[in-house]
Amino acid sequence: MTRTAGLVLIVLGLVGLAWGGFTYTTRKNIIDVGPIHATRDETHNVDLPPIAGAIAVMGGVVLLLAARKAA
Repeated sequence: MTRTAGLVLIVLGLVGLAWGGFTYTTRKNIIDVGPIHATRDETHNVDLPPIAGAIAVMGGVVLLLAARKAA
């Protein structure tokens, strides 16, 4: 289990370092009066600091080393 968690942390950390964040879009109703409907798409950016990706990679390596010593 520790080995799997370590591998997952390493992969997620590398993905976070490669992309640096992600965006998603939500739809917001502006006007909703009878047959008249108006919506607006809003784009939200979620930035992932590079230090978070580096910490995830280091944590994964530590978990892999701990699993190796325990076996």
